Formats: sequence, structure tokens, C-alpha cells
Amino acid sequence: MSLILRVDDLGVAIGAVKPLSGVSFSLDKGETLGIVGESGSGKSLTAMTIMGLLPLIGGRVTTGSIMFDGSELADLPETAYRKLRGGRIGLITQNPMTSLDPLRKIGPQVDVVARLHLGLDKRAARARTVELLGDLRIPEPASIYYLYPHQLSGGMKQRIVIAMALAADPDLLIADEPTTALDVTVQAQIIRLLLDLVTARNLSLVLITHDMSVVAQTCDKVVVMYAGRAIERGAVSAIFDRPRHPYTQALIGCIPRGLTVTEPLKSIEGTVPSVAHYPSGCPFHPRCPRAEDICATEPPSFVQDRDSAAACHFAMAAAQ
Repeated sequence: MSLILRVDDLGVAIGAVKPLSGVSFSLDKGETLGIVGESGSGKSLTAMTIMGLLPLIGGRVTTGSIMFDGSELADLPETAYRKLRGGRIGLITQNPMTSLDPLRKIGPQVDVVARLHLGLDKRAARARTVELLGDLRIPEPASIYYLYPHQLSGGMKQRIVIAMALAADPDLLIADEPTTALDVTVQAQIIRLLLDLVTARNLSLVLITHDMSVVAQTCDKVVVMYAGRAIERGAVSAIFDRPRHPYTQALIGCIPRGLTVTEPLKSIEGTVPSVAHYPSGCPFHPRCPRAEDICATEPPSFVQDRDSAAACHFAMAAAQ
């Protein structure tokens, strides 16, 4: 496999606040990478950074590198990013209910991507959109083309958003919690659809989610994030067979497994800290049942173990 994306020691600042630091991971062509963590962990901000959208919120890259297919993106000018964004890198946004223009029919909203990035005329773009809607298992795509967003279900809207992300034949697809607003049955359909697209089109997929069970079923690699840092990363099989960071262990422990009606769901005590008040040392230490004095003062380094790595002072012992 060839490397398509490498993020190395990425740091981000918004004003005086530093919401991301030390984020590193890599992705090969045709692979699926899961970025997982609770809300507020920095998952969506990582996606925004890769897409070059930080200026929209007053942010900037302060450290590190984002290499896409051999090209550095961290200092790429906006004019160059406009050709890349929506073209070679597609983004599936988090909420399909608010991702579409309610005043425009859905067909032309998909057309504009192909017209902008592929240079197609109006007729060719329309034909491409209808074909793409059919590929996404949308019934009667030629009729759906002329509908407005409010005439579609949530699952159908999400398929339209996926069509927009695919319209220019990207090499990399970033899906930012693509099933958040959907019911469980439709969630499974959308995830299955994304995996089929990865195989059929040889896409690379970054799947952002808070659900460890989805990662276990769909991804080749996983990055676990907490308080703006990547705290564990590696092959999915390694992370689930021998998780070494206490936070990763806690997330996996929250997956429901054959619970009876009287057995409570497991949870992680406490909350993710505010970006303005990240703890010193290991960011998870205030919630960690294994924390010791060193955890509150010394940021842990990554400890490598075969095909996974964890940023924990007791990473080796935690796997045992």
C-alpha cells in the first residue's frame, strides 16, 4: 500500500487557546482510519485542520505537518486549498439536516462540485449526479434530482451529502460522525455504504466517531483522542485485543455486551475538560483510576508495542 495521508505532531491554536497538540497518525491508500473519543476530544477540529478550514474559526496550525500524497498542507495557500478541498479530499459533514441549502434542489447542489473541480458543463454534471445518486442506492435518482431537501428523509439527505463529497472522485474521504442525526437502522446502512465505496473506488476513509463498536467493525486503524491529543493509535485488532491506555480501556468497557434489563450501562466518571483548562501532565489523569503523582506533572511519551502505541506512563503494565 502507498501512503496517502500522514499527520505528524500537529498542533493548533485559536487565539491564545491551544485545542490540539501532538496529534500524529498515518493512512494508506484503500485503508479506513477511525478517530474516536468523547465529544470535545478534538476529532472534528482535526478534520477541519486537514481540510484547511481553520481560518473560518480564527485558528492556525502552530506545529507539525500534514502530508497528503507527498504534498505539505500545513502551510498551503487558500487558493491552492480550494482546488484540493472538495476535489481530491471530500468531506461528509456531521449533520445532513443542516448541510444542504433548503432553497435549492438537491441535484444542482451536487452538480456544482463536478462543475467546479472536473470542469463539466451543465448537462454532463447533471448526468454524472444522476448516475452517482443511483450508485448510492437512491431509488429513482432522476426524480430525486429535482426535489428539495425538506422532501427527503434524514437517511436520504445523508446520501446526498455523500454524493457531494464523491462528485469529484476524491482520493481521500473524511466522514465526520456521518450517522449522528440518524436512527440505528439507517446508521448501519450508511456505514455499510461507506465501506462499500472504499472497496469499489479504492478510497481512503477517515471515519470520525464516538462509537468504539463502529470502529471495531469497520476500521483498519484507530486513533483514540482525548483533550486535543492522540493518546493511543495502532491497528484495530491490536487496540481491541490489548488496549494499553486507561481511557481506551474505559471506552471499550462502555460497549454494551449482552446486558440484562437489570444490568446498568457502564460509563466513564467525570467529563472531558474544557479546552481553556486542559490538565497538566496526562490530560486523562483527573478521571483515571490508575493515576499516580507523575501523571499530574509529566506528559507521557508514546510507548510502542508491536503494532500499537500508547501515551501512558504505565502503558506496558496496562496491557497486562
